[in-house]
Amino acid sequence: EPLPVLSCGLACQFQNDTEDAHCPVDQLDEYIQDALDLIEFANGPADSKWGSVRASMGHPDPFDLKYIAIGNEQWDQTYVDHLEPFVAAIRKAYPEIKIVGSSGPSSEGKQFDFLWPEMKKLGADLVDEHFYRPEKWFLSQGARYDNYDRKGPKVFAGEYACHGKGKKWNHFEASLLEAAFMTGLERNADVVYMATYAPLFAHVEGWQWRPDLIWFDNLRSMRSCSYYVQQLYTTYKGTNVLSLTMDGRAVTGAEDQNGLFASSVLDADSNSIYVKVANVSDVPQDINLVFDGLKKKQTLKQVAVVT
Repeated sequence: EPLPVLSCGLACQFQNDTEDAHCPVDQLDEYIQDALDLIEFANGPADSKWGSVRASMGHPDPFDLKYIAIGNEQWDQTYVDHLEPFVAAIRKAYPEIKIVGSSGPSSEGKQFDFLWPEMKKLGADLVDEHFYRPEKWFLSQGARYDNYDRKGPKVFAGEYACHGKGKKWNHFEASLLEAAFMTGLERNADVVYMATYAPLFAHVEGWQWRPDLIWFDNLRSMRSCSYYVQQLYTTYKGTNVLSLTMDGRAVTGAEDQNGLFASSVLDADSNSIYVKVANVSDVPQDINLVFDGLKKKQTLKQVAVVT
C-alpha cells in the first residue's frame, strides 16, 4: 500500500543546522496544503479538484490511501513545532488517515528518547524508527519491542539493515541477523505495524549506500541474501501471532538461549502454522517443537522445512 513521506518544511538537519535553511512555522501553509491535496488526489471523488486530476490520468476509482508520513529523520523541538500544524490540519480534514511521525535518525539516544513522548502527545498514529546498525546491535535487539507501550503509537520500522564489518557488502551473516531481528518484529505485530528494509535498489557502478536489497546493472538485477530473508517472511506471514516459548520465555537470543531466535504465526486462511527459527550460533542445533494448545480435533497432517 502507498505510504508517501512529505516534507515538513525542514531541510536535512544533518547538512543544514541554521534556521534560514528551514521554512518558518508560520509560513507552512503551502506545505500543509500540499499534504491535503495529495490525500484528495489519492482518495477524493472523481469530481473533486484533485480527484479529477487522478481520473484524467486513467484512475477514476480512489487509491484508498491510509497512511501519510510527515518529515524524515528530523529531530528536536524544531521538528515537533513543524509537525504539529500538519497533524491538526490532516486530523480536521481527513480524520481517517493514519499519520506517521519520526523518531529521528537513530535507534536510541537523546533524540530518540525526546521524540517518542512528543509523538505520543501530538497523537501520531505511528512512529518511524530507523536501524542502520552493526551486527552486535542486531544480536542484542531480539526483545526490543516486548515491553513497548501497547496503548501508544505503533511502530513503523521504516528503514533497517544490518551493516556488517568491513566494506558493508551484503553477505549471509548480516542477512541471518536481520532474520533473527525480524522474529521480534513478528512476535510484536500488535506494536510493529509495518517494516521495510532499506535501501531497495543500487546500481553496481553508481551506488551511494550499502548494503542494498537488490543490485542491478544495465542488463540484470541481482537479489541479495537479505532479499531472500524478506521473501521468506512475506511468503509465510500468517494472520495471527502465536505464543512461542523455550523454558517459558520468548526465544530472543538471550544469553542462555544458544543463539536462537524464533517466532510463530497461524495462517487462518490455509490453516497452517509457520515457525521461524534463526540460529546465529556457529554450530548446528537440534530443536524439538511441541505444539501445545491444539484442540482435540486439530492434528498436524504435514510438516515441511523451508530454508
